[in-house]
Amino acid sequence: MSTHASGSFDVRVQPQTATDFETSAGLTRYSLDKEIHGHLEGTSKGEMLTAGDTKGFAAYVALERVTGNLNGRTGTFLLQHNAYMTATTQQMFITVVPESATGELIGLTGKFIIKIVDKKHFYEFDYTLPSDN
Repeated sequence: MSTHASGSFDVRVQPQTATDFETSAGLTRYSLDKEIHGHLEGTSKGEMLTAGDTKGFAAYVALERVTGNLNGRTGTFLLQHNAYMTATTQQMFITVVPESATGELIGLTGKFIIKIVDKKHFYEFDYTLPSDN
């Protein structure tokens, strides 16, 4: 059975020096630093690669390591991002990397949704954890 967690987060996105490959492919690299609040309390650090054009197409992939307390259980886990948008649609897929969790979060699986309202970031996290950690 899935458990629901929600809250907000603050994120700092900083451009990073691009590799020769990234420059030639038109990609941009960023570092991510988050402070997460709510049912999940903690921080995360990650890296993101983006691509886009002036016609409204954009895409990004990212990995981030979350360190924190999820409804009373502490540990770390990885989130994998895969997202795109066009002038008319957008899709964002963010999932826990299988078997990446540590500590009391071992066995964590789930899907993470980011919502941005009035330039503020919120999350919805549906997850499962084994009952015997």
